[in-house]
Amino acid sequence: MIERYQCSEKMLERALKTIPLGSQTFSKSKTQYPFGVSPYFLQKGLRSHVWDVDGNEYIDFINSLAAITLGYNDPDVTEAVRDQLNEGVIFSLPHPIEVDVSEKIVNMVPCAEMVRFGKNGSDVTSGAIRLARAYTKRDRVAVCGYHGWQDWYIGSTSRNKGVPKSIQDLTSSFIYNDINSLKKIFQVWPNQVAAVILEPMNINEPKNGFLEEVKELAHKNGALLIFDETVTGFRYANGGAQEYFGVTPDLATFGKGMANGYPLSAMVGRENIMTLMEEIFFSFTFGGEALSLAASLATMEKLQRQPILETIKVQGQKVLEGVQKLIEKYEMDHILSITGHPSWSFLLFKDVGKYNQYEIKTLFLQEVFKRGILTIGTHNISYSHSDNDLQKLFTVYDEVFPIIKDAVDKKELKKYLRCTPLSPVFKIR
Repeated sequence: MIERYQCSEKMLERALKTIPLGSQTFSKSKTQYPFGVSPYFLQKGLRSHVWDVDGNEYIDFINSLAAITLGYNDPDVTEAVRDQLNEGVIFSLPHPIEVDVSEKIVNMVPCAEMVRFGKNGSDVTSGAIRLARAYTKRDRVAVCGYHGWQDWYIGSTSRNKGVPKSIQDLTSSFIYNDINSLKKIFQVWPNQVAAVILEPMNINEPKNGFLEEVKELAHKNGALLIFDETVTGFRYANGGAQEYFGVTPDLATFGKGMANGYPLSAMVGRENIMTLMEEIFFSFTFGGEALSLAASLATMEKLQRQPILETIKVQGQKVLEGVQKLIEKYEMDHILSITGHPSWSFLLFKDVGKYNQYEIKTLFLQEVFKRGILTIGTHNISYSHSDNDLQKLFTVYDEVFPIIKDAVDKKELKKYLRCTPLSPVFKIR
């Protein structure tokens, strides 16, 4: 076990000397991967497969936290980036590709009339909140889901160290599929809420017209509706979850898979709101960086040209149904369940008896990693996931699920664990 991850662990030891947590991304850090049974560094990727620094091969169901939609090193994207590299990466004036990509987004996304680029999802969600505050001349924000690291959002979570209390107090959270929880925010702070921002879907589907009710309630109270489509955009449909569910927000934010792994995000929305961007300050030296824009244009053109999302949905549905059958086969619904959209499904572990969900999930990760499946309990499906990949997933789960059931039901989890269990550090969904 130790030999399998020897290079990863040595690299982690080295990284921790210069990088807090050993990673630039919280969700890729040692807080999410149990030490002694996990890879910590990946060396390369091709289509649906990745290789760690020890040379171990995995089928990747994390896909760079859903940033990879087409597959690693997609030939069309790589060719577009190489062609752009010959022209240049960044210039003293905008490159025409900024206009090309903006026009493509406007063509594809229902609410998009104008576009501004960022690099991370946090850039554009924060820009959208600033824009909404400027437009409504209000300060408060209602949030549901995960929206990035900036003060206005992260201050409302348990990871709020360093965020002034005055900023924390301006953000209120509401519960997905519970419209009354949003109504209470408007009742407590009438005429004070600038925007309602939410992920249009994450773990659960909207029920009983929830998204329509959120939009109606926001507008009734003079607030803007913002869809954070960092994950759902260019995955649920070419026009995002707003096209998929038929609910058009005032503003929307995109990132992750819009450039198949290249760093790019976008804030889009109605022209009468977006023109106010000329008065607020939202500016990046690398906002018009051309390689990522070339990757994005190639990605979106391929989405329009080939049955990318149809294929992802079909393959993802096979995962939902196949995993559910295994849960039923081993009578494990008291231990875990599966839910979500076919492109982005979740294994939800439960507290059972003396064991909490994090201890049980640790055993799951330990066993699937050593069998060549890379996941953090989600299945982020790409266009490259083949039937053979899915069969491998089912074969591994068919081996691992009975181990988990035996460990939990017989109260022998410690007998199986070869590491210290994970601890709860930051729950966002």
